[in-house]
Amino acid sequence: MSLPLPATTAAPAPAGLVTRLRAAGCVFAEDEARLLVSTARTPSDLTAMTDRRIAGFPLEQVLGWAEFCGLRIAVDPGVFVPRRRTEFLVRQAAALVRTRGAAGPRPVVVDLCCGTGAVGAALAAAPPSAPPRIDLHATDIEPAAVRCARRNIRPATGQVYEGDLYAPLPPALRGRVDLLVVNAPYVPTDAIGLLPPEARDHEPRVALDGGTDGLDVQRRVAADALRWLAPGGHLLIETSERQAPHTLEAFRRGGLVTRLATDDDLGATVAVGTSPAGAP
Repeated sequence: MSLPLPATTAAPAPAGLVTRLRAAGCVFAEDEARLLVSTARTPSDLTAMTDRRIAGFPLEQVLGWAEFCGLRIAVDPGVFVPRRRTEFLVRQAAALVRTRGAAGPRPVVVDLCCGTGAVGAALAAAPPSAPPRIDLHATDIEPAAVRCARRNIRPATGQVYEGDLYAPLPPALRGRVDLLVVNAPYVPTDAIGLLPPEARDHEPRVALDGGTDGLDVQRRVAADALRWLAPGGHLLIETSERQAPHTLEAFRRGGLVTRLATDDDLGATVAVGTSPAGAP
């Protein structure tokens, strides 16, 4: 189920709309109704949006945006919706970018499996008092995701490439990347059917399915990370608590020194790998 988005400034919603949403199983019907009303441009637009939400489309795809790290991130139909727990990945990455930036020139950040580009956009939008300005590059294999990411990461902010993981990146970035930030698919194939219908039916399979144990893409990322990381560079991947030991093992096999970061409030787990030259 989609998480409710902040609705404190949204217009009041008609009671009938709230009733329809609640009957459709929307737990946060009042908040969703206010957001639909405030986003719709016309009454017919509101009707169409409400019908799509009742049909099971993710709220963020219906609205056309998601709140993420204080930003309004464009979310197109059929594109993976950024989750609130992934804000922990951004916070972990921001701290490392700040450290790297203090030691030298503008940090090079690569957002692999970028989806909407939310992670990269959030890092690029951080105020000067937090991370320094970054040299941002993002990739995704899904054409729809790339189109969406290019709305959130403008050319003045960074570059978005279409292709599989590292393949579309400029070769000149090899050995120069300070931070690889990755929210790769990590749901085991057999568990896809257990996902909420919003994800299972309306988000691309390639953004969810991580293979037999959910770690196929993570292993591929880890195996090639050292070729791209600068000395002392970092790889950060969102994973699950259960899968974390296997993610860290993939990092170690790729030659990285590992640690794990968790946030109980968000239910978030991030594996961090550091190239040996910069390991503590």
